[in-house]
Amino acid sequence: MEPILIEFPKRIEGERIYLRSRLPGDGPEVHDALMASMKELQVFMPWANPDQTVEESEIFARKMYAKFVEREDLVLSIYRKEDDVFLGSTGYHRIDWAVKKFEIGYWGDSRYSRRGYITEAATLLTKFAFETLQANRVEIRCDAENIASRKIPERIGYQLEGILRKDSLKPDGQTLCDTCVYAKVRT
Repeated sequence: MEPILIEFPKRIEGERIYLRSRLPGDGPEVHDALMASMKELQVFMPWANPDQTVEESEIFARKMYAKFVEREDLVLSIYRKEDDVFLGSTGYHRIDWAVKKFEIGYWGDSRYSRRGYITEAATLLTKFAFETLQANRVEIRCDAENIASRKIPERIGYQLEGILRKDSLKPDGQTLCDTCVYAKVRT
C-alpha cells in the first residue's frame, strides 16, 4: 500500500495526553514552548535557534503538515487532555515504509518537564507503530550525554543496541558526540 493512503487518526489518546499532527496555525504555541525551553534544547538540538521568529515557527508547522500528509515525516504535537496545553513535540522520523521502520523523536516544553508527558507520548507512539502501522522496528536515538532523553527508552523497554561513537556534531557545529541507538523489534 502506498503510504499516502494509510489512514491516520486525528488524535492518538493516552491517559493524560493526546497527540495530533502539526497543523497550520500551530506556529505561535510551538514558538512559545521553544523559547521557554531554549536553554535546555540548545545543549542537544542543533535546530534550536534563539533567534527563530514566530513566523519561522509557523512556516515550519506548515511544512511539517505537508510532510505529514505525504507520510514522509509524521510530526505530532503533544497536548494535555485536561486543558489542551501544548506540551511538546514528537513523531516518526526517518521512516522506511518498505521495512516498516520508524524513529521516534521528541522534545518537551521545559515548563512541564519531569511529569512523564514525554514518556507517555513515546509509549503511545511505540504501541501505535506496532499495532496500527505494523512496524517491524522502532528506534529512539539520542546524544549519549542527554541523560534525561536516554531514560525514556530505557523506562519503556527499549534495548540499547549500541552507541555510535563520534557520529555527529553537537549544536556548536564543532564538537563530536556519540549517539545512543535504542530499539524495539517485532517478535
